Amino acid sequence: MGFRFCSLFSGSSGNSSYIGTDKTHILVDAGLTGKAVEKSLKEIDQDASLLDGILITHEHDDHIRGAGVLSRRYDIPIYANEETWKAMESKIGKIRSNNMRIFYNDMDFYIKDVNIQPFGIPHDAANPVGFCFFNKGKKISIATDLGHTNSRIINTVMDSDLIMLEANHDEDMLMGGSYPQYLKKRISGSKGHLSNTDAGSALIKMISNKLTHVLLAHLSLQNNIPQLAYQTVIGILEDNGIKNGKDIAVDMTHRDRVSNFYHIG
Repeated sequence: MGFRFCSLFSGSSGNSSYIGTDKTHILVDAGLTGKAVEKSLKEIDQDASLLDGILITHEHDDHIRGAGVLSRRYDIPIYANEETWKAMESKIGKIRSNNMRIFYNDMDFYIKDVNIQPFGIPHDAANPVGFCFFNKGKKISIATDLGHTNSRIINTVMDSDLIMLEANHDEDMLMGGSYPQYLKKRISGSKGHLSNTDAGSALIKMISNKLTHVLLAHLSLQNNIPQLAYQTVIGILEDNGIKNGKDIAVDMTHRDRVSNFYHIG
């Protein structure tokens, strides 16, 4: 059956995605309560008790809130790099020592039949990462919570079949909104979040013959509108001769509910 992928929820209030195969079930981040994650998994006919691991991108609360509860409840390993472990350990509660797994950026590892490559991203956290997943010639990449892209990131996610990419904010909404100036500066900075325009511009460089699906993720509630993010990215793609629905399919993730379920393979 190849890969299965679904964004359970994505946004500044909480983030979590499911990725799996016939043999392997993985959660990327657990940024709402354990109960909310369990409920979302059930909606896509998955059982939290069968998870083989929880991968953590970075230690911000909207990515780790339910991780400790799920690990203790179902004896699930949590995977993070050393710096992220140090930053989040006091937040997620006591984890059994055998479930504290450390990976190293740019060094791939396996969970059962899924090969995982963590890669560093620019964000204001201890050592944040994105992930690429490989199985039977298919590749899925997750790149959210990054202030900018660069050639290293673009080359890492190149040749993906599906990319989940951040489109956090509209620049005009952010700058004209009610956030204090320091927060506007943080969000728009090089270690903040990608804007809709940034996402579209990055995609132009990431697109290859393999890429079939793009999911726009981590939208701000105050500084973005799903339709605006979608139209902005589609407009940039079309300006560069890439037709949505023909060359690739662009879709949205949702803040408060599961998104579309994808079979890749």
